[in-house]
Amino acid sequence: MQSVIRLAACLTFCTTLARSEGYQVVVSDATAADPAWKAVADALVAKHQGKLVTYAANIADTLPALKAAHPRHVAFVATPAEAGSTFVAEAHRLTRAIDDDPYTDCLWGIVTGYTASNALAIVSTPGPLTVERAASGTDIELSLIPEGKWFCELTKGKRVVKEKGGEAATSAGPADSTFELVDSLNDYKPQMFVTSGHATERDWQIGFRYRNGSFRCEKGVLYGLDTAGKRKDVNSPNPKVYLPIGNCLMGHVDGPDAMALAWMNSAGVVQMAGYTVPTWYGYMGWGLLDYFVEQPGRYTYAEAFFANQQALIHRLVTEFPALVGEKPKPGSTSRKAGMDGAGLLHDRDTVAFYGDPAFEARMAAGSLRWEQTLVEEGGGYVLTITPKAGADTFKPVNINGSQRGGRPIVVLLPRRAAGGYQIVEGGDTKAVVTDDFVLIPSPGPEGMVKPMVLKIMPR
Repeated sequence: MQSVIRLAACLTFCTTLARSEGYQVVVSDATAADPAWKAVADALVAKHQGKLVTYAANIADTLPALKAAHPRHVAFVATPAEAGSTFVAEAHRLTRAIDDDPYTDCLWGIVTGYTASNALAIVSTPGPLTVERAASGTDIELSLIPEGKWFCELTKGKRVVKEKGGEAATSAGPADSTFELVDSLNDYKPQMFVTSGHATERDWQIGFRYRNGSFRCEKGVLYGLDTAGKRKDVNSPNPKVYLPIGNCLMGHVDGPDAMALAWMNSAGVVQMAGYTVPTWYGYMGWGLLDYFVEQPGRYTYAEAFFANQQALIHRLVTEFPALVGEKPKPGSTSRKAGMDGAGLLHDRDTVAFYGDPAFEARMAAGSLRWEQTLVEEGGGYVLTITPKAGADTFKPVNINGSQRGGRPIVVLLPRRAAGGYQIVEGGDTKAVVTDDFVLIPSPGPEGMVKPMVLKIMPR
């Protein structure tokens, strides 16, 4: 009897299978010697029946252990003093080196916090987390979210709100939206918060094209500072995911006063992804909306980060193969007009993912423009992609930001094949299949009118 896994709406079974393939916790000897931080690592090991791997000086020293286990999930437990931009780049490069292909070989995340107790609270947060309410400082697609609100970073006083069961409606908000944004965290209690615009490790500047207030932090406390110099603290303990998709440096933990740590400590953030350097290309940031928000319910946040990363690598491999082996210092890749390769290289190793990579946070199930159905058959899988929106199936849903749309279809396979998989039917799609996922280049704005079928077998 065939078992059917419908990836569009039911990934719990897939996640369970994936966890059975291994979870490793990587921590430095120095951090493991601190009882408070060792408790964080031990909590992850216990939660996921994982294994602890330690290193003396460099996380690259754990490569032999990771190759031997080839785990599906890797959590890097790191103190704020360890988790800088270099650490993030090393985590990216290490997790691509577990096997011989150029793609990432596991779902990974950096587990940290303002304090060890903050980090322990994050990993102890029960899941799953379903995003049914969102707030944002930039345009997000509210038609795909049960309820939410966003404040415009481009037009002063523009506010868009969608009530549950209703349609999104534009209204006039305050010229300074600082305190409304603070209230949207404290009182509205969203499960997802999104930001863009100018930022540093110490602040988020709310208005991009006009003067507005800012979010700042002090001793692990996030607060809003309006244009009149008045302060309002953020106290929003309900668990949430944070997407600083267009912000420079928001993901850079350069010490205990970093904004990222304040988001975790006083805003209830259990997972976030953010740039550790100034952003000018935007592929790794804005693409999170394409996978996580605009395919509601299909991916967990960690899976969406993984999918977007493989999409970037695929484009680098196919269009700029000479750059694949480059390992620039984070933030050193200069912007060049028309040079997409430089932008992809700039983004590849500079966006951090913080939080337990096996924690299940996903959007509430919503409208999907195509269905992904995976059927286990004969030791392999049959993958069927069925368009559901006609000519609009593979068009971008929302174009706010940069590098939007055109993302490939990425399907995580529930079981790894040690020698990898091969496509035995449907190879004309130019799909790429590794030992644990399938990537199909986007059919483009013209889309496809009939289902696409791929048969995948172990090598």
